[in-house]
Amino acid sequence: MTITASVPATAATITRAEVEDFLYREARLLDDRRFEDWLECYHPEAEYWMPAWDDNGELTEDPQREISLIYYPNRGGLEDRVFRIRTDRSSATSLPEPRTGHNISNVEILDRRDGEIDLRHNWFSLYYRYQTTDTYFGVTHLTLDLTGEQPRIRRKKIVLKNDCVHHVVDIYLL
Repeated sequence: MTITASVPATAATITRAEVEDFLYREARLLDDRRFEDWLECYHPEAEYWMPAWDDNGELTEDPQREISLIYYPNRGGLEDRVFRIRTDRSSATSLPEPRTGHNISNVEILDRRDGEIDLRHNWFSLYYRYQTTDTYFGVTHLTLDLTGEQPRIRRKKIVLKNDCVHHVVDIYLL
């Protein structure tokens, strides 16, 4: 039997199943609270953005000038967030630690360019803490960088569709 080295997928060759495997892994790392491994899913220049809904029911469009629920212009912001979670420097992550379950569906590859693809998927996550389970749901738009050995998220825009949020929204919920 001959063993061949795996060849990294390119924007032209990556399949939806390979994209789904990447998304499922990212979600599993959050559920398992393996935040340092989760960070490796992100390109160093990754933008991570969750716009807010304005008074007219429209999403904000500019994270630099309008309110966002979460905005990090690069992975450094995510690294800082993980540091605060790990060192208990966040009231949102005090004990007991929340339990989450992420579910992903309707994955679509929307565009393929040299070294990148754009995709979207629906999601819902369950959040359990203090004997209460909350459900969050929405849609995510991603740009994946495929120029390295593994895909990495270059841009992530998360649209939270819940009207009422009972807790501080954090990276492990989405």
